Parts: sequence; structure tokens; C-alpha cells
Amino acid sequence: MFLHSVNLWNLAFYALMVFMATLGLWDVFFGFEENKCSMSYMFEYPEYQKIELPKKLAKRYPAYELYLYGEGSYAEEHKALPLTGIPVLFLPGNAGSYKQVRSIGSIALRKAEDIDFKYHFDFFSVNFNEELVALYGGSLQKQTKFVHECIKTILKLYKGQEFAPTSVAIIGHSMGGLVARALLTLKNFKQDLINLLITQATPHVAPVMPLDRFITDFYMTVNNYWILNARHINLTTLSVAGGFRDYQVRSGLTFLPKLSHHTSALSVVDTNSWIFGCINSTSMCRQGVDLSWKAELLPTIKSLTLRLQDYPSLSHLVVYVPSIHGSKFVVDCEFFKKETRAIQLPVTHLFSFGLSSRKVILNTSGLFYNIELLNFGQIYQAFKINVVSKCSGVKEEITSIYKLHIPWSYEDSLTIAQVPSATAISVKLHIAQPENDSHVALLKMYTSSDCQYEVTVKTSFSQILGQVVRFHGGALPAYVISSILLAYGGQLYSLFSTGHCLEYATMLDKEAKPYKVDPFVIMVKFLLGYKWFKEFWDMLLLPELDAIVLTSQSMCFPLVSLILFLFGTCTAYWGGLLSSVSVRLLSSLWLTLKRPSELPKDIKIISPDLPILTVVLIIVSWTTCGAFAILLTYLYYVFKIVHLQASLTTFKNSQTVNPKHSRRSEKKSNHHKDSTVHHLRLSASDAEDSLRMHSTVINLLTWIVLLSMPSLIYWLKNLRYYFKLNPDPCKPLAFILIPTMAVLGNTYTASIKSSKLLKTTSQFPLPLAVGVIAFGSAHLYRVPCFVFIPLLLHALCNFM
Repeated sequence: MFLHSVNLWNLAFYALMVFMATLGLWDVFFGFEENKCSMSYMFEYPEYQKIELPKKLAKRYPAYELYLYGEGSYAEEHKALPLTGIPVLFLPGNAGSYKQVRSIGSIALRKAEDIDFKYHFDFFSVNFNEELVALYGGSLQKQTKFVHECIKTILKLYKGQEFAPTSVAIIGHSMGGLVARALLTLKNFKQDLINLLITQATPHVAPVMPLDRFITDFYMTVNNYWILNARHINLTTLSVAGGFRDYQVRSGLTFLPKLSHHTSALSVVDTNSWIFGCINSTSMCRQGVDLSWKAELLPTIKSLTLRLQDYPSLSHLVVYVPSIHGSKFVVDCEFFKKETRAIQLPVTHLFSFGLSSRKVILNTSGLFYNIELLNFGQIYQAFKINVVSKCSGVKEEITSIYKLHIPWSYEDSLTIAQVPSATAISVKLHIAQPENDSHVALLKMYTSSDCQYEVTVKTSFSQILGQVVRFHGGALPAYVISSILLAYGGQLYSLFSTGHCLEYATMLDKEAKPYKVDPFVIMVKFLLGYKWFKEFWDMLLLPELDAIVLTSQSMCFPLVSLILFLFGTCTAYWGGLLSSVSVRLLSSLWLTLKRPSELPKDIKIISPDLPILTVVLIIVSWTTCGAFAILLTYLYYVFKIVHLQASLTTFKNSQTVNPKHSRRSEKKSNHHKDSTVHHLRLSASDAEDSLRMHSTVINLLTWIVLLSMPSLIYWLKNLRYYFKLNPDPCKPLAFILIPTMAVLGNTYTASIKSSKLLKTTSQFPLPLAVGVIAFGSAHLYRVPCFVFIPLLLHALCNFM
């Protein structure tokens, strides 16, 4: 029945959207080079020694613990305490375990053994009970305060030493890095308690999925403090990202906001001196300068490029070669003018879809080339670069290295190729080029003088879709709900104008159009550029437009709203199909397990048990968790719809068996329609209309339940520590949604056709669909606030 309401062209369109979304997801999850890293292994058993905390502290934070990592003899020696090493505190992230410290703790211990324990690190780790802090932000402040107490506890373990440490180094993984930065916002925190902060895949700029206001408020507090007090924060901080392989935290989020990442540099290679320059020497090098620090260490080679103008007194270069035990090496050297090795290659247009290409050929016998990728600086651009090498008279194996260098961010990538060969290189960005930055993205090629190279660039459509998913996939639920709201409004209006509710899929095709939403958002964004309109906007206490937030994060993407709207409509369609099939399967199961029931003979909006059920669910929400009460309300609503579907199926089956009796029943049902609304007898056509309306409401409710799931999971995980979730982001919503859904579960189209409020109710979903995109695409926790309004008006139609 659901599929019959969609024509073949629309079905083909929805299938195409699924295919395009699959291409984008494939690029995000699998569009990177093979992982050549190997697992680290141990030969001693890891041990996690629980550090006893003060009783008041343990009572205040019953779910949290502090551990000291060790293994083998090291663990045995330090069980008695005190400690003698350098304290390092590891903070796990979202759903992270304190045992994740094992990897770095074990390697650090091996390194200490190599130097006979002249100095070593003591690794501590905090157990945050694997909380979902990236999805539920209510515990972030609590974690921050607990870490502060842990630092003070750790330093007390070193008391009595001659050179007792007064600070700790912190390694924060994921949200653990944000918690570490939040320490500085505490009123009684002393900044000198931390001497080093290393964060791993920490989304510093913004949350990956802003599902509640506690997360966004926490981010605002931390980032505002670091920006306003940047000059006074004397803390060495290193942020490490996972690149495109990390599909949860994209690298653009790992930059410390508003702080220049060019103010300091860190070299992670302890390089040995290997190349020197002789100054004013003739036959013998009497005075030299170490040039090793200017060299670049690449896989299989070391490269050094010097500007001779900077060394006017340089006469010779000396390469120091230690004992190589029979291994062979080659030293290549050449002189060239910089401009002769800089070759410009304009990238192809975004909408060329890989059908056209740009090409350069390197014919000269050089060792190094800079390919300047012109007009490449936006996150929505993505390309495939193919490098084909052809060599003549080469007998030995030769390696070429291609390095993609993005000057405005640390995201260089290396590709190693054995020549002759054809090598494909993916080219895309983690962060857009700043407006005041004039640098050019470079493909640095370390080549062989015996080979010819052909470099071709093409637009990669699949990678562009991958960028859409990577940067804007989190906004998809807002677009799905916007599409459902438009279909919902269309159904309400069809009920008002014709007296019948059309199919969900039909209304989705008719009403869910991007031109009903996007132009309003674009117009408001344009008007906010004028001071008078901005002042009026602020006077109404309206929040900042999400489109402006995305622009400030360099996430401008042409047509991205259109693409997301199409993906959202597609998801809304297939979600509707899934819910329709699920209701039918559950009704079949109901008919199998229970005696078939009849259609209601008397439509009652307020049944005797409804007020009791409503009060019970509100009490559940108040005393436990709002999301739990919402889930129970959702299950009750689904039960009512399944029961109605089963009753309709029974009626149709009986109509097939005894058509004369069914016609008499239908006439009798129609005869009763002239009585009051509260004593209507439900006909088969009214039941079908009601099911169509309820199927759309179920789709809306399903997304509300999904968006509230993180706090429910958090509550269930911590149920043994406390019965009531505090703070609870879903409690206000639950108080409104419970009575609304209780009424809607007993609502039929026959009871609201004549409502004076129906026309107004049918007009509300359109502006609310616009509001979802305007204020909920970057703040998902706001989306349910737009959904409950039409549901509440729908419920009120029973009384007005």
C-alpha cells in the first residue's frame, strides 16, 4: 500500500539518492590508503592499580576512579608507593576506557628501560565509567572537577621526595582533551598544576553531534576562556588529529579555535647530524655548520634544499655516513632555479564530474618539482591526481615520493611509488583556506632523473559526496524531520480541505520541496548582514542562524542545503516505508497471538485510563529520566496504532467473507456520524485515514526518540549509582510530549475534521520546517522543540 502511492519516477529518484549517499559514506569510511601500522605486543602482563581516593571524594563521584598503570616488576615495585617518576595523567574520551593508557604506558616503560631508568614516567588513568560525553554533555563539568581532584591526589603521592613534582602532564583522548582544557575555567584551579597538554583526536572547535545544550554551553565556556585569556595561558599544548582515517572526528575540528597554529613548532624526530656545510675552506674543511636541522626526513630518503644566497661563504657540503654494514646508498645533488621547478596546474571545475582533466608533463631530468594546485582551497573540492612515470634504461628499483602540502593547515600526506608506475592520489581538505591567506596548495614531487612524469588532475564526484557527509552528515536528522513536517502539514491540510488524509509518501512527494525552505533561510542570512535587521533579530532574543555558525567554521558549501534536503527526503521516504512495514508485521503478530478485535464503536478521546497513564509517565519522567518516559510514551503510541491496524485488517477480512453484512455495518456507521463528535462510530475509511496520519506522527516520534537516546543510555549505564538523571535535557520536552501523545494515541481523523483549529494547525508545519533548518542543523537538540508544536496543536484539535 505504501509503495503504490509512489510513482516509478519518484522511486527511481529515491534509489538514486541512496546510491549517492552510499558513495559518500564509502569515501568517509573506506576512502583512504591501506593501514600499514601494526599492533603493539607485550611480554609482561599489564596491571592497573587502583589509587585510593579520600572518602568524601569517592562518595561525591561514585562512578569515577583513578588508576596507576604498570606491568611486570615495575608494577610490583610501585604497589607500595611512594612514586619516583614523572606523573602523566591519561583522560579517556567518549565511551573510552581507562585501560587505553596501556599502549603509551607500555612503550614509555620500554623506552625507560633502554636508558636504565635514568628517568621514567608514571602513567595514571581516570575511569570515567565509559560515559557517552560526546552525546550527553551533562557530566562534562563533573568530569572536569574530578580530574582537578585527581591531579591533587597524584601530586600527594610524591610527597617526601627531594625533587617532588609540582605539576603533571596530561594526555587527553577525544573529549578527554576538552575536559583537560576545561580545567583552566575552574575558579580554584592553579594553572601551574599542568606543564604539558597533548590531545588526541579532540574536537576543540565544536561538538561532532550537538545533541543537548549542555555540550554546546560547555564548549562555549571553554573556548571563550581560552580565546579571552590566550596571552595568560602559559601551557604547551599539542593537538594531534587522525586525518581522513578518523571518520568520527574530522581534523578541522581539532584545531584550537582562534589561535594561530603557526606560533610554535614541535619536531617529533630526534635526528642525528649527517650533513654539514664548510665555510671559507679550500682543500680542507676547517670550519663547518650543521645543516641537518634543515633537512626533511621522508620515507627511504633524506632531502635538503638550500638557497645559496643565504650561505655566501659556503664552499663545500660534507655528508657524514656511519657504518652501514654493506648496505648501499645513493647521494644525488643538483643546482636549479626555484622558479624553473614551480609548475602551475589549475584544478578542474567542481561541476566537471571527472569528465574533463588538466595535465602537465615533466620532461626535464630533475630531482624535485613543485606542482602548484591553483584555485584549490575549499572543503567542497576533491580531486584524483594520477601520476604516471615512464623510465628509460633503469635496471635498479627506484622510489619516487609525492607529498601533498597544504600551507594553511597541518595535513601533509605522503605517497610512495615504485617507478615506472601509475599512482592515484586523493586530494581534499580538512579545513578551507582562510580569506587572508594567499598560499597555494602544493604537490611536492621527489623524482628520478631517469624518468618522465605525467600529472593529471580530475574532479572526484564520489569524494565530493564524501566531503558533504564528512562535514555536514550530522545535520541530516534536521533535514529528515523538516521533510516529514512538510508532509505532515500537507496531510493536515488535505484533511481540512477534502475530509480525507492522503498517503504519507504522496504528501512527501508533493510537499517536501527545497524551495519551500531554503529561500527563507538564505534571505534571513542576507538580511542579518544589515545592522538594523541584526538589532531587530537580537531584540527578539532569537539565536544565531546556524548557517552563520557554519560560515564562521569555514564550512561554506555551495548547494549543500539542497543536497542535504534531497538526502533528507530520501531518508524520510525509506523511514516511512520501514515504519509502515513494521506496523503491519506487528499487527499480524498481534492477530496471531490474540483474538481479532473490532473497530472502535465509540470514539473516546479521553478514556478512563488515559489520565492515570499520563500522570504515571510524568512521574516517571520527574523521578528517573525524561528520555525513558519519552520512550515509554512512544511504545504506548505504537501499541495503539498496531491495535488499530489489526482491527482494520480484521474488518477487511470479515468484509471479504460477508460483504452484505459489511455494507450494513458501513451504513450503520455512517448513520451515527450525525451525532456528537465524542460518540462517533469509526468507519473503515476513517480508520485508514487515521492510520495514514498516525504513520507520519510515528516517523516524527521515532526521530525524537533517537535524538533523546544518548541521555537514556547514559542514565541506564549509571543506574547503579543514581536513580535520577541530573541534569536531564529531555525532562521539559517529556512533560509536554507525554499528555500530547496520550491524546493523539486516541485521536481519529473523524474527530478532528470539523475542528476550527485544523486549518491553523495545517499551516504551522511549514514555518516550523524552516525553523528546523535555520536553528537545528548545527544544534540538533533544538529540533524536538519544533516538532512538538504541531503535535500539540493536532491534539488540541480534538477539543476546539
